[in-house]
Amino acid sequence: MIDHITLTVRDMDRSRPFYEAALAPLGYRVLMEFEGMCGFGDTKPFFWMKQGDPPTTPQHIAFAARRRADVDAFHAAALRAGARDNGAAGLRPDYHATYYAAFVIDPEGHNLEAVNHREAGDGARTAKPRAAGRKAKAPRKAKAPRKGPGAKARRRSGRR
Repeated sequence: MIDHITLTVRDMDRSRPFYEAALAPLGYRVLMEFEGMCGFGDTKPFFWMKQGDPPTTPQHIAFAARRRADVDAFHAAALRAGARDNGAAGLRPDYHATYYAAFVIDPEGHNLEAVNHREAGDGARTAKPRAAGRKAKAPRKAKAPRKGPGAKARRRSGRR
């Protein structure tokens, strides 16, 4: 739904290294920069940061994590980079049964979250299990295309 967002910070020299360290375990890095701003992402920048006044009022920003281990790594990296703990990594069943998240407060006062809604792979569609004793059908071989009406009869007679 949202393509990108920009956060205005008071101190880019403090915020940029914090976000580089905290977002690295999630696979996000600076992909683009202009004077006074930079964009983080994995394949395209979706989280932008710029220095300015007034700064953005404290926000809650949730970053997607591919795996639960990435949520754990985000939390540890953010704390090492100077964040305050705002909720250790773990399941949040009040949100839903597989909501796994960690929360920190960044140097500017923003509530950051890394969240994994389910481990990689278990959200993919899977085939329905077959009834017991039922064998799978062998895939059909593709038939050679016919070359118009009467092609078979022409091949037998040698005509083209």
